[in-house]
Amino acid sequence: MSRFAICLPLAFAAFAPAFVRAQEVRTPQQAARVVQDALQALGGDKFLAMQDRVEEGRFYAFYRENLSGMSRAKVYTRYLLAPVPMKPNFFGIRERRAFGKKNEDYFVVYNELGGYEITYKGAKTLDKPVFDTYQETLFHNVLYTLRMRLKEPGLTIDPAGVDIVENQPCNVVDIVDSDNRVTKIWFHQSTKLPVKQYWNRRDAKTRDRIEEVTIFDKYRDIGGGVMWPYVIRRERNGERNFEMYADSITINQGLTDELFTLSSDVKMIESKGSNIRPGKK
Repeated sequence: MSRFAICLPLAFAAFAPAFVRAQEVRTPQQAARVVQDALQALGGDKFLAMQDRVEEGRFYAFYRENLSGMSRAKVYTRYLLAPVPMKPNFFGIRERRAFGKKNEDYFVVYNELGGYEITYKGAKTLDKPVFDTYQETLFHNVLYTLRMRLKEPGLTIDPAGVDIVENQPCNVVDIVDSDNRVTKIWFHQSTKLPVKQYWNRRDAKTRDRIEEVTIFDKYRDIGGGVMWPYVIRRERNGERNFEMYADSITINQGLTDELFTLSSDVKMIESKGSNIRPGKK
């Protein structure tokens, strides 16, 4: 190997931090610009006009870095119209997660009234802590925030420096809502897309601090210029606990309320604690 070939990576490594510093975001106005650039990179007005989405692929669950469950899954998402003026903590979404080889072996529904687990035996209400965790995770999700929450009263965008994520130079901002939820987001300096988010919470029972990290990867055009990640990985306290690999994602399929609500003839089963886990049957 030539001396030039050896020195080139070292030279680039030395140059990279200086490049990142040159792009550093220092003011709230610059941080807001980073977020607006990300919104445009995701599709701008077409992203904001996305009415629904259907994602199909593979879900994997992990416990202490070991695979603990896997399943084919199909996730249906429908966005609701936001009130004018916008209200804090507007839920604004309905979701149905169907699991199994035929994608309808069992499914979970989340809507503004709560969550339900449905099988051939009937439906049972998810325990409140399960639904609360889902809702809290949603309110921290940067893709949900960019689609639904940017006009929310009390929402602020603060600069949080720069960083390197998997050799990618990123601008970092903190998004803070009126309830003092703080979500740290890493945006790629070139593509402008979100690549990582971080937030923390307290365990309801032990009060231990739990750190939640999500990585977004493999963005593709899912219709009309709207970009969405085909790979999503989540980590909890530094350990991988979830991965999703999408095979197909489509938008604006005309999904109706029937997918996200319980029919009047469904049999309700007394809840004794839900054992549902993403990617596990």
